[in-house]
Amino acid sequence: MFIAFLIMLREGIEAALIVGIVAGFLKQSGHGHLMPKVWLGVALAVLLCLAVGYGIHQETGEIPQKQQELVVGIIGLVAVAMITYMILWMKKAARSMKQHLQQSVQAALNRGGGQGWALVGMAFLAVAREGLESVFFLIAVFEQSPSWHMPVGALLGLAAAAVIGTLIYQGGIRLNLAKFFRWTGVFLIVVAAGLLAGSLRALHEAGVWNHLQGIAFHSAHILHEDSPLGVLLGGFFGYTDHPTWGEIAVWLLYLVPVLYWFLRGTQPMPAKAA
Repeated sequence: MFIAFLIMLREGIEAALIVGIVAGFLKQSGHGHLMPKVWLGVALAVLLCLAVGYGIHQETGEIPQKQQELVVGIIGLVAVAMITYMILWMKKAARSMKQHLQQSVQAALNRGGGQGWALVGMAFLAVAREGLESVFFLIAVFEQSPSWHMPVGALLGLAAAAVIGTLIYQGGIRLNLAKFFRWTGVFLIVVAAGLLAGSLRALHEAGVWNHLQGIAFHSAHILHEDSPLGVLLGGFFGYTDHPTWGEIAVWLLYLVPVLYWFLRGTQPMPAKAA
């Protein structure tokens, strides 16, 4: 539940910041009356993400078990790739994102009579990118940890992001976004490492991957994977009480270099509120 909450909180705040930057620029440039076009683009992006998520969920529920494991493994790999790209891209592009968005809005306004649809398209693409990343990551987490807590956590995270985004835009709160994205990025990298190990497990059960399947160790006598804490850690970090050598290898091969790359050259920034 907490993973789904955190994913939607982070992605929701990113989307809220994008809409807030666009809204602020339109208001300052005297084009506030075009905001309904922006909201139309946001609404279309949300509908697209819901349709993609529903479609994938329906398709994976109607195929044989072995093929389901293959789909789960592939979705997990796609989700890890997307979340890794998003985290590393955000680290690089965060400082110039506001300027880039304002230039895109200005280019849309310069289109004269077609500026409305240009704004719809710009808002659609900006929000759809964040939304599709969330959809693939959430589906991968849902498939590996099916529980009603997950969708509830996602909805709570989205609601919290909407409230925080509104308060940031209205100046009601001051949030150190640099620290927020830094620490949530570290957490999501660890989660993605567990998701990658789980994807390898799914690919093995689908008959695609059969190497390094020896059990590295048994830890059920310390923490059984079906215990409340084991289930919690399994949902968070892909914990299992009998990991294979292959799962440990991909976990380490992903976690160490990605975490190093993410943290390299970054320092906790002084409090800079939105």
